[in-house]
Amino acid sequence: MDPRTPSARSEGLSPADDPMDDWFFLPSESAGPRILEASREDQEAEDRGKLKSKLVSAWNSVKYGWSLKQKSKFSKSSPVIMLGKSYELRDQGEREHFRRTFTSLLWMTYRRGFPTLAGCSLTTDSGWGCVLRTGQMLLAQGLLLHLMPPGWTWSVSHHAVKDDMDLPVAHHTDTAEQRLDFKEGPGKRGRKLSLDSRLDRPPEATHRQVVSWFADHPAVPFGIHQLVELGKSSGKKAGDWYGPSIAAHILRKAVAASVDLPNLAVYVAQDCTIYLEDVRSLCERPPAQSWKSIIILVPVRLGGQDLNPSYITCVKKLLTLQCCIGIIGGKPKHSLFFVGFQDDHLLYLDPHYCQPTVDVAKKNFPLESFHCKYPRKMAFSRMDPSCTIGFYAKTQRDFESLCTAVNESLSTSAETYPMFIFAEGKSQEEEESNAPTNNITYIQRKTERKRVDTSNSMDEFVLL
Repeated sequence: MDPRTPSARSEGLSPADDPMDDWFFLPSESAGPRILEASREDQEAEDRGKLKSKLVSAWNSVKYGWSLKQKSKFSKSSPVIMLGKSYELRDQGEREHFRRTFTSLLWMTYRRGFPTLAGCSLTTDSGWGCVLRTGQMLLAQGLLLHLMPPGWTWSVSHHAVKDDMDLPVAHHTDTAEQRLDFKEGPGKRGRKLSLDSRLDRPPEATHRQVVSWFADHPAVPFGIHQLVELGKSSGKKAGDWYGPSIAAHILRKAVAASVDLPNLAVYVAQDCTIYLEDVRSLCERPPAQSWKSIIILVPVRLGGQDLNPSYITCVKKLLTLQCCIGIIGGKPKHSLFFVGFQDDHLLYLDPHYCQPTVDVAKKNFPLESFHCKYPRKMAFSRMDPSCTIGFYAKTQRDFESLCTAVNESLSTSAETYPMFIFAEGKSQEEEESNAPTNNITYIQRKTERKRVDTSNSMDEFVLL
């Protein structure tokens, strides 16, 4: 798709600034005034294109509700659950722990000004890349668990923001919701460490390495360029809509192609079933070597056009598990990364904020734009039924514990059909098959199967 066509503009698909656009070369005098006039017209057109690109990026941020001053309100009377941990915000220590943990999550957003994507002229993913960005966030969370020490939090976040989550004085009611503001503070909490001294710490060096793997450059393993390239085998290209199911298979291929993570595999469930023999074949290695760590991605569809409310309790249960690394989901055609909940609201990170590309090749490149200080909430009732749920197990024992814990959570669903199941044996589908090609998929109840036509479905999912 040409980003300068009207249809592309309506979707926010416009290229970001090219530094070479600031230069143009005048022809020789013999070329005549007509060529000079044409050159000026071309330059004016390019200038208009640059301005339009900036306006489209800004419009996308406004269109999707992004405001750096916007805050969600959090109740002091209910715990916040985030990626398997519970935080009582009325307690100052737990409030601070939640703040530090949230700001340590890796935040992937739209970017502009990166090298041109292969096969097109796009230098931004603004308006179309939100599912790929939420997929990056889910994978990044898995990599942090895989590579960082247990309980790690970003050291800079301890000084970059201050605790503005003060609860009301005693005369306020317990049911009142209070603003949870993460503002930049003056750094008065003791002496700050220099940047160099922070980078000398091994966890911070690993943190920086993980961030660099998601840079907007063709050479990195999990950047937008690589994800778009891997999506071509699924019939997708830059500027297309990527569903959560397609994103799961792209992430699997990206990890399999990476030379940086030999001890990690990604498994994508087929027909809402995690086949245990398939997982073991990915993870088992010769006796002298340890079991590979595993990220399990489960694409599901929790209803028809709208979320079936019967599944809300089950989604909550899964988010309370420490093995859960988040959900690629969102509102219709508006992807978000769900990491927790409070009462009847999901906690999420939003990729719909266009930022300039960061050059990770520079020494001590800035990390701040990869971390979000503003947690947000959204009612469960607004959740799109199409989503991909992620889990991580570091060891074989962790995987066995994962199976037990997830099965217990799935059994809490009020629906007859569980969200997904575990089964012995291998998948009947070919491993490289990203989606059913005949528009036939399956509804599954324990070991029963029923063929269903899903040609009108919004995405390649099993209807539950």
